[in-house]
Amino acid sequence: MKNINIFCYGFGQVAKSFVNRLSLEGFKIHLSTTNRSETTFNKIGNVEYKSYKFENNNFDEEIIDKLKNSDHILISIPPINGNDIVINNFSDTLKIANIKWITYLSATSVYGNHKGEWVNELSKTNPTSPLGINRLKVEEQWLSFVKKNNLPLQIFRLSGIYSNKNNPLLRLKSGNANIINKPNHFFSRIHVEDIANILLKSLTNFKTNEIYNISDDKPASSQEVMSYAAKILKTDLPKTIDEHDIKSEMLKNFYKDSKKVSNKKMKKFFSYNLKFPTYIEGLNNISNNLT
Repeated sequence: MKNINIFCYGFGQVAKSFVNRLSLEGFKIHLSTTNRSETTFNKIGNVEYKSYKFENNNFDEEIIDKLKNSDHILISIPPINGNDIVINNFSDTLKIANIKWITYLSATSVYGNHKGEWVNELSKTNPTSPLGINRLKVEEQWLSFVKKNNLPLQIFRLSGIYSNKNNPLLRLKSGNANIINKPNHFFSRIHVEDIANILLKSLTNFKTNEIYNISDDKPASSQEVMSYAAKILKTDLPKTIDEHDIKSEMLKNFYKDSKKVSNKKMKKFFSYNLKFPTYIEGLNNISNNLT
């Protein structure tokens, strides 16, 4: 049986999907995670684990001992004021731990607006949103830190994530969906199971200091995706609102950027065929599990 000692900073849908994938592959998983409230014992599937309190610079001291015994580190905690709180608090421990694999989950928001054109890992990074600006700063912090300390790092720039629990079908059913009227606005997405599968691939196919776009094959407008979701559910399209009438600042920032994210490097390096190559396969699969 394959053993893995993994510490997950943050334990959201990507990290959980990855742990589930490891379980399916027969790994014996020694898991530790963090949360922002209190240290607790938990279970995911058949894996028992401890989740340690970690908020800003306030953390359970037991994290240090757990980190020393971990060989794989997954970081999904977002930046705080342009800084990575993992490096800020645990750099000394990371330097001496026997780490084989560090993955930092970033986002394609670091590219900014490319007016609907294709971007790859060599494209100019010119983020327009506060989150994109901070993500890029933290990417640079991690790359600098691991180079100085000879640590193994890969960065995954994730496109918009969807899953059984977060998708246009559920938003339509709940009445919380809108179509934003912005012609020629493109963005890319990725199913959470494909992220987990690529993380699994990277355990045995790893190159340090590399950056990969994690995206599916078909960038599309929100109108195109929502129209297909409505077709699946055999329901009317939701209300269309103008870009200037968006209330959410996060959504406003999202619609400032238009780009198509290339996944060629990801597919070639990891020799990976997407389980859900486009939103069509992804939403069809999700619809089979709707209640």
